[in-house]
Amino acid sequence: MLNNTVDFLREIIQKELGDFEPEVGIVLGSGLGELADEFCQLSIPYSEIPNFEASQVSGHKSRLVFAEINGKKVVMMQGRFHYYEGHPIQKVVFPIKVMKKLGVKTVILTNAAGGVNPAFNPSDLMIITDHINHMNVNPLIGPNDESMGNRFPDMSEVYSPKLVEMVKKTASKLGIDTQEGVYMALTGPSYETPAEVKMARIVGADAVGMSTVPEAIVAKWADMEVIGISCICNSAAGVSTVALSHNDVIHAANIAKERFKTLVKEVVKNL
Repeated sequence: MLNNTVDFLREIIQKELGDFEPEVGIVLGSGLGELADEFCQLSIPYSEIPNFEASQVSGHKSRLVFAEINGKKVVMMQGRFHYYEGHPIQKVVFPIKVMKKLGVKTVILTNAAGGVNPAFNPSDLMIITDHINHMNVNPLIGPNDESMGNRFPDMSEVYSPKLVEMVKKTASKLGIDTQEGVYMALTGPSYETPAEVKMARIVGADAVGMSTVPEAIVAKWADMEVIGISCICNSAAGVSTVALSHNDVIHAANIAKERFKTLVKEVVKNL
């Protein structure tokens, strides 16, 4: 299944772009898809790619975009697959495996998240330093593909400390303020209760969301370097008394998108 998808994509890439092998993969979260629009050289709707699913979430265009950004060849997911949509977890992470097979060495995972840390404000950008998997599922369960990664991969440093420092320094040079913290993934699609957010804060989370962690696990397993950046789009339940809505998430992402795009473009340049 994986090889069929990779062969399909390589044939189109060769026809449209020639000798193009992406070295950077970017997963664009809710409201953050404009980066793909800006640089798109080739786009393929998920509906046309064998074994791909389609994202039904507002703010996700559901296409794979190939582009060159600051001299680096890049493949971008303009919209991701979510576990809460009913996709099996193996489908959720399938595009990360495809990226690996296409030649990607570094993955930049982005998302919209709720702020658990009371010091965070909507539209802040948080560099992910670690994560907590509270989705009650692991994408590596099942037969292991030894050609991709080890059966028991080390998760001590999922988010490369070297790249975390690079992103921090890059943001500082650009005059972009960033936060750092731990991202906790829950299944969704319901937002967290105040008690669940309190639990997240107690166990060490700074932000909560419904994605990213399965992708990060698979990327690390497949020996890719991982960068994670969250757009804090609201204060989580109990941190704020304001009712939560997806429209607010998109609004906050739109406020942050220019800073986000500027940062990611410069990060890609520095890889």
